[in-house]
Amino acid sequence: MNDASVLVTGGAGYIGNQVAWALFDAGRKAVVIDNLSAGRRELIPDGFPLVVGDVGDTDLVRRTLRDHRCGAVMHFAASIVVPESVEQPLAYYRNNTCASRALIEAVTDEGVENFIFSSTAAVYGDPDAVPVAEDAPTRPANPYGTSKLMCEWILRDTALANDFRYVALRYFNVAGADIDGRTGQCSPDATHLIKTAVQTAVGLRGHMSIYGADYDTPDGTPIRDYIHPTDLAAAHLAALEHLEGGGDSQVLNCGYGRGFSVREVLDTVADVAGKNLDIRKAPRRPGDVARLIADPERIRRILGWRPRHDDLGTIVRTALDWEKRLMDTDRG
Repeated sequence: MNDASVLVTGGAGYIGNQVAWALFDAGRKAVVIDNLSAGRRELIPDGFPLVVGDVGDTDLVRRTLRDHRCGAVMHFAASIVVPESVEQPLAYYRNNTCASRALIEAVTDEGVENFIFSSTAAVYGDPDAVPVAEDAPTRPANPYGTSKLMCEWILRDTALANDFRYVALRYFNVAGADIDGRTGQCSPDATHLIKTAVQTAVGLRGHMSIYGADYDTPDGTPIRDYIHPTDLAAAHLAALEHLEGGGDSQVLNCGYGRGFSVREVLDTVADVAGKNLDIRKAPRRPGDVARLIADPERIRRILGWRPRHDDLGTIVRTALDWEKRLMDTDRG
């Protein structure tokens, strides 16, 4: 068992917290840095210290790495709303790219060699073909994707100049909640499809909007590859094991290799919830693309990753159960 601690940035947020629980389950030590702008401190596993602050604060990061004897960093802290990135590009380059550059500088200055980065399939933009592999052209269609791609470039160049190795995991559409019900997405104003659909199903939203029904897809709505966060967390632990075992730097897709349209997802939510949703058409959102489906062959081959929850019904059911738990908690 590796006794070094892992620094988890954004570890009180949706995906970072899921990975923190995976580290806890694996018996690993970890410390969380989170500014709590979106995360919840009560979700952090017992025994994992929380440092409240920003990852762009290099002095804070250096102290944390030293004080907790960190041997690896998993970086999740970021702004993630695509339409918002179109409206506020400078904020996304500050929060995602500039803060990440400062974090990576602090990490290399402290001699930490292993780094896992939360990237995104948005780096591909509107791909020429699907499923999309890691060597496909990167043409982000929005500032969110561009801000993440710039971080990948920083990691690449840093690894060439230092004793430093990284794995950048390009997430496709993460949806659902912890299979054991311990954590999930908490943002009340989230824009992700399945989150907003289950909020509609439990009455937190009056209706569900379909943003564009005229895409070049079988039913006119965009198609995405949805991945359960418990499977995604397993990919992070496999990436950590790869780096700690001396593996080389990698850029890897995290997806299942098949997609569902917006209408198919909404039908599944209605089936799982046992009620019809009030669905309304709305204009396309800036930065959205028609199809985005992963080619997951590389991550399976290099990390030996095998998903266990590759089922849209499971994804929706865990998201719905988590939303009900949030309602009960907030009531009382």
